[in-house]
Amino acid sequence: MSKVEDFLSAEEEQEIIAAIRTAERSTSGEIRVHIEDHVDTNTFDRALEVFHLLKMDNTKLRNGVLIYVAVRDKSFVIYGDEGINNVVPKDFWNSTRDAMRNQFRQGNFTKGLIEGILQAGLELQKHFPWDADTHEDELSNEISRG
Repeated sequence: MSKVEDFLSAEEEQEIIAAIRTAERSTSGEIRVHIEDHVDTNTFDRALEVFHLLKMDNTKLRNGVLIYVAVRDKSFVIYGDEGINNVVPKDFWNSTRDAMRNQFRQGNFTKGLIEGILQAGLELQKHFPWDADTHEDELSNEISRG
């Protein structure tokens, strides 16, 4: 079994998907989680590549957030598209990363992912509130794997 298959149980995966749905409930923003075993290049560069492969740059308001995890490398990136990146507080991505990292260091991978998802969702709600007339889920909430 690869590190990716061992990283989350089916139950943990469902908890993360539920957190994505909760985080997106009051925003037009989109959040995705992508998990890979290993990255052969710079983690940020690979996260950006995955962001485009998942077509996260095609949201109407450019407000997609990707949480990319390379399991074997013990590295991750939180990448926000330009719409959200231009309006979050200066330290938002770093503080979210630090909160996730603290959980990851304790072996709480699911809790760390959920914490990052919910923090991103709260920030998305502030800047991209849900509109009943125009809201649609533009991207899948499922966890993708590479």
